[in-house]
Amino acid sequence: MAYNPRRFIPPPEPRVNTQQEVLALLDEILSLKGRAAGFSAGTPLLGAIPELDSMAVVGVLTALEERFGFVVEDDEIDGSTFATVGSLVEFVDAKLAG
Repeated sequence: MAYNPRRFIPPPEPRVNTQQEVLALLDEILSLKGRAAGFSAGTPLLGAIPELDSMAVVGVLTALEERFGFVVEDDEIDGSTFATVGSLVEFVDAKLAG
């Protein structure tokens, strides 16, 4: 049987579950010892989690850049980005969408 390039369908790329990845990064960077697993999209972050101070925000952003392969410019983020898990996930999804 001859190879027919029109018949080849590449497998779909695995879909990243952004929220799970973000929660795993938060848990690791903030040393939450598994607490992040219980967070939902509505879980407040900035001002609600003592471990998330200004230095931790920098660490989280750096980890997100490394994990997802994008660059975050200073003018792209503000306090609303870290308001909730959902707002942070939306930010990451928007960056991934390009």
